[in-house]
Amino acid sequence: MKNIRGEQVKFINCDLCGADNAVDYLIFEEYKYVRCSNCGLIYQNPQPNIKPLKRRYSKKYFDYELRNQHNFFELMRKSLQDIKFLEKITPQFPLEKRKFLDIGCATGLLLNYVRQYGWQVQGIEIDEYSADYARKNFNLNIINKTLEHSKIKNESFDVIHWSHVIEHLHSPTAGLEKIHKALKKNGYMLLTTPRVDSFQQRLFKQNWRSYHRDHLTIFSRKTLCRMIEKAGFQILRFFSWGGIAIDAGYPRWIKNIADRTVKLLNKGDVMFLLARK
Repeated sequence: MKNIRGEQVKFINCDLCGADNAVDYLIFEEYKYVRCSNCGLIYQNPQPNIKPLKRRYSKKYFDYELRNQHNFFELMRKSLQDIKFLEKITPQFPLEKRKFLDIGCATGLLLNYVRQYGWQVQGIEIDEYSADYARKNFNLNIINKTLEHSKIKNESFDVIHWSHVIEHLHSPTAGLEKIHKALKKNGYMLLTTPRVDSFQQRLFKQNWRSYHRDHLTIFSRKTLCRMIEKAGFQILRFFSWGGIAIDAGYPRWIKNIADRTVKLLNKGDVMFLLARK
């Protein structure tokens, strides 16, 4: 079976509970989201196979990553500040033996940053242009594969970070299980992903910025936390941000008020979780 782009697609069961009783949730020209009637997980069905998904990462995608790399880095750095990563988490692990993995590391700015604080770092990045950039500019060790096809030794990392990756996976559950195995005992997972039960989604409805053909699963706080706990993690922190997108056409002062309000009420359309094995 093929989609409108000529890509091979297949139907799947719910990745959270395994049920096959989903109902249509939102239909676009190229793809369709369904909602599991059992657990509420929202996901694309049918879904493209891995090979056509990987082909979407082109030079055009890299140019976008390069233009926005500093904005993306600042958002990730602020998340680390919010959990006091340097003050509280980093000292828990011996200097020069700390191991940090960034899945979806893009151009490598975050890896280059944490390396300055005694972390041994490694990245996984599906886009070959971004992986090459990180190697050449920061001398980083990057695996240029999908998470599914990357070989990671069990209990080999103290911290695993992934930002805006889990929503791209065919099986988020399998990704979480793989990360759980790769973490050492008491290791930490730092995860960022769009949040559907948010103010911004309610405001823009089907035009919400995170309904995207590359986002195979869209999580609510409830479905994400349930999946993380099912994989064996203990959730330590949860917060969110993102009231109105900067390019949505609203005056800056309205955006500023919305951003502050949703962060205070924890109803932002991007959510961050800190979890421990």
